Formats: sequence, structure tokens, C-alpha cells
Amino acid sequence: MKGRIFVTLFALPFFGVGVWMLWSIGSTFHDAWRMQDWEPVPAQLITAGYETHSGDDSDSYEAYARYAYQHSGQAYNGDRVALSGGADNIGDYQTDLGNRLSGLRARGEPVTVWVNPQAPWESVIDRRIRWGLVGFKSIFLFVFGGIGLGLLIYTWMAPKEKDASLMHYQDAPWLLNDAWQTPEIRSGSRAAMWGAWIFAAFWNAISSVAPFMAYKEVVENQNYLALVALLFPLVGVGLLTWAVRRTLEWRRFGPAPVTLDPFPGSIGGHVGGTIDLNLPYDSTAKFRATLTNLYSYVSGSGKNRSRKEEAKWQDELVAHAAPGGSGTRLTFRFDVPDELNESDAAQEGDSYHTWRLNLRAELPGADVDRDYDIPVYATARESRHLSDHAVQKSRHEQDTISDARVRDIVRINHGPMGKSMFYPMGRYLGPNVVGAVIGAVFAGAGWFLVVQEGHAIFGSIFGGVGALVALGAFYMMTNSLEVSQDGTSVHAVRRWLGVPVSRKSMPRSGFVRFKKKSSMKTQSGGRHVIYYAINMVDHDGNKMVVGEGFRGESEAKAAMRMIAQELGLRVERDSGRPRTGSPLFDEDVLTADF
Repeated sequence: MKGRIFVTLFALPFFGVGVWMLWSIGSTFHDAWRMQDWEPVPAQLITAGYETHSGDDSDSYEAYARYAYQHSGQAYNGDRVALSGGADNIGDYQTDLGNRLSGLRARGEPVTVWVNPQAPWESVIDRRIRWGLVGFKSIFLFVFGGIGLGLLIYTWMAPKEKDASLMHYQDAPWLLNDAWQTPEIRSGSRAAMWGAWIFAAFWNAISSVAPFMAYKEVVENQNYLALVALLFPLVGVGLLTWAVRRTLEWRRFGPAPVTLDPFPGSIGGHVGGTIDLNLPYDSTAKFRATLTNLYSYVSGSGKNRSRKEEAKWQDELVAHAAPGGSGTRLTFRFDVPDELNESDAAQEGDSYHTWRLNLRAELPGADVDRDYDIPVYATARESRHLSDHAVQKSRHEQDTISDARVRDIVRINHGPMGKSMFYPMGRYLGPNVVGAVIGAVFAGAGWFLVVQEGHAIFGSIFGGVGALVALGAFYMMTNSLEVSQDGTSVHAVRRWLGVPVSRKSMPRSGFVRFKKKSSMKTQSGGRHVIYYAINMVDHDGNKMVVGEGFRGESEAKAAMRMIAQELGLRVERDSGRPRTGSPLFDEDVLTADF
């Protein structure tokens, strides 16, 4: 309860700012509406000009005037200048209006004021809405008010904390999460839809003034660099498009919960289940299920604190689709290795682990794109109610796809000494092009700060980091790997732009197993991809890379099968606990047979 009170006291000032800005904007629109019937009347200016208010960071300005006018034979005085009172520095409105009124007074010319015919003592000089000021206030309305309201709603609607020390929760810790009370787990699609609209609204409210500011800088000051500001509303258009797509996806497929079998999902066993989609069955549609073990943590400190995610393990398969009661029923089952981290039911604190299931399919119209945060614990349990036929078909189809992908990555060459495997440049092209562009932009910004602005230290650090990122991404795109064997040894040659930079060899007689290792990870929003490299390991624990660029567990296993075949190695079973995974081999145990 104390925590809720503390958060409430923290949120109320933000909410208060939002309410105040809502009242201010609403008053402006209300006054503008009721002033539409006011009558124009000539008035004589008594005083006019503008005042400067100096603050800690900048100056603000306020136009003022006192004037006299007559209406229906009666004399009146007024001092209201514009719809919104008070000082500001949004554009040159206040100074321009003050100078115009001061000039009219100096020349003895009258000014037109708008008078309320029902209450002639009410008058105003300028009854126009200042859209720039409205946009500026809207930022505070949406950002501050939205943060305050969101915190208040989250605090008072969140479920009450549960006592994790109770035996009931110690035996079944996943029950601490209200969303994990039954095997049926809902996706975060609805929350993502509303989140997309809220974020798009915030972004567009903040960036709405950018085109007006850029126009003024370009037209009046010939500062064409200000055109960069137009990127912000363009991003806003993209965010609105994203929100619309999330909405269409939700409306087309509805909740579409996943029903886990076993419940919870099992480390050292199975993570499987079914999903019923409100979609007519189509035998040509391919639904891809991706299971990822994530580590969520907070980095930075103070104002720079932010939550990040890192993928620790990942596998992908084609879910088996069949006609179901509501349209299409999808069946999937992952074989999860031991020694992975369990889900954190509370998902609190600076760091915790979570498991995310993503379902994705490209379809005519709105695509399927669902994320499910699911409970996965070290129970070593297996699925009991899933169709064996559906599971086997799913695994066979995924193995076929993985084998084909691996063959697309690797070129098999035949030479006088036998076969060789060539991994050409461009294996990580997509993510590294983005990295190279971002690094180049940072490097260019650093150069500009050093050369044009004179910020040598900050610019050098900024540009240096960008240059390193760009060079690293360029290297990842432009290196190649060739693996060959001559009957006694396996050789690996690394080249950069065709020039050899490293050579390694390992005797075939010393080889004991293959081992996969994460070589690169990418993230786009909440979607993660792990790329694996395959190492040969000898009796002494020495390693040598013989394959890389494989996405997820399934491709890594397919790569092991392919490499073993091309190098003339036979796959044998581990002598330890039988696995529920691939029927061919354990992921880390591939032994040589000569």
C-alpha cells in the first residue's frame, strides 16, 4: 500500500500539468468559438507594446495594450490583446503584435477590436487561434498528462502483491503472475496496439511544430540544415502506419491465446501447445513460431537509465496447421535444452529472465504477428496431449527448411584434395548495412563537431565510436571463411576482401565434437535473432570455427549435420541422458568415426 501511495504522489504533479494544459487548450477553443459572433469596432490605443520577461535559460515576451472604444453610444475601455494571456517565446507572435500595436499608437491610427454585443465590456484585439502555442501545450498535455494518468491507472488497477514465501507459490512460482494461472496464455497484441497508438500520439504531438520551425529557418534564415527536422514528422507518419497495422491485426485475429502443453513450459523437456486462429484454413499458409529465452536488464544511471533485452537462446519451427473449431489450429513443440534460465513470474527489479513465443505469418491482408510471454520452468516435463503426427510433420518441415537455408549459406566446392566449404562475403548483410549506416552517421556528426563547431574532445569520442561501429559492420559484411580437409586435417582460412587474415588447422584424429556459439545478435523492436557459429573442438578443448551465419537452434543443428557429412564424420549419440530433441544427435555431441 505504501508503494501505491508513493507512486500516486509522484504521478499527481504530472497529471496536474496535463489537466492544467487541457483546461488551457479547452479555454482557448471555447473562447475562439464564442468570439465568432463578436462585432468589429474601431478603438483608440492608449498604451501598446510588449514586455520582456527574463528567465534563467531564456527570455519570454508579452504584448500589451489599453484601448478605448464605443458601442451602442456607451464608452468602454479594454486591455485584452489575444485569446491566450501571459508571456511566451513560441515564435515571434508577441513581439510582432506588440510592435504593430505600438506603431499604430505612434501614428494615431485606430485598431480594430472585437466586441461581445451581448456584453460590450468584453473585447479582444486578436481572436485567432495560435496553433503553434496549442501544439506546444499539447506536448505537455500528452506527455506529462499521459505519464501521470498512466502511472495512476497502472498503480491502482495492478493486481495486489502476493506473498512469494507461501508454500503454494514455492511449489508453483508461475502462479505469482496473474496471467499464468491456467495453460491458456493471452498475447500482448492488444496492449501492443494501444501502446502503438499512445506512442504515435506522443511522437506526433512533440514533432507537430517541427515543420513550422523548419519553414521559418529555411525561408527567413536560409538555414537549410533545419530541413532535418522534417524527419520527425516523417517518423510520426511511420508510427501511425504501425499503429494502424497493429489495429488491423487485432481486429482480424482477435485474442488467439496459446494453450500450453505441458503447463508450464519445461526446461529440459518440451515447450509446446496449440493456437486457434479465427482464420479459414489454408494449406499454403506457413506459420513460423519462434521461442526465445531473454535476459531483461536496466542499463545506465539517472536520466540515462533504460531497459534492454538480450537473447540467450532461440529456436524456430514451422507450426503445423490444420482445420480447427474456429478456423485454423496450430500445433508446435520445441525441445528445450537444460541449464537455461527460468521465467521470472514477477518481472520486477533491474534484471530478470523471460521467455517469449512469437507467431508470425505473411498472409493476404493483415499479417499474423503475436508475442506471448509464457512461463517456462525446469520441470523436465513433456507434452502429453499434442498430436504426435502434427509434431513430427512440423519438425520434418522445419528440418527441410533449415537444411535448405544452410545449403544457401554455404558453397560446396570440389577440388583435387576433396570438398571444401566456402562461406562468402555478405552473410550478415541486412543487419550490418544498418550498423554501417548508423556508424557512418555518428562518425560524420563527430567530424562536424570537430571541424565546424570546434568541440575536439566530444566530437572525437563521438566520431571515433561511430567509426569503430562502421568499420566493424563493414568487416562483418566483407569477410569470408573457407573450410577444407585433406584426409588428415581440417583447415580454416579467414579472408577479408579476399586477403587471408588468419589460418587454422585441426587434426581429424583430435576432433571430439562440434559446439555451437552465438556469433551475433540483432534486435528490431521486440524481435530478436541469434546467429550461431559452429566450432570443432579437439581433445584439449581447442576450438576452430568451421561454420557461421546460422539463425537459431534449428539452423545450427542443420549446419552440424551438413558439416559432419561434408567432412566425413559420423554422428553418434551421447551416452548420457536420452534427449527429447533431434532424433539424430545431441546439439553438442558429434564425434568422429574413421
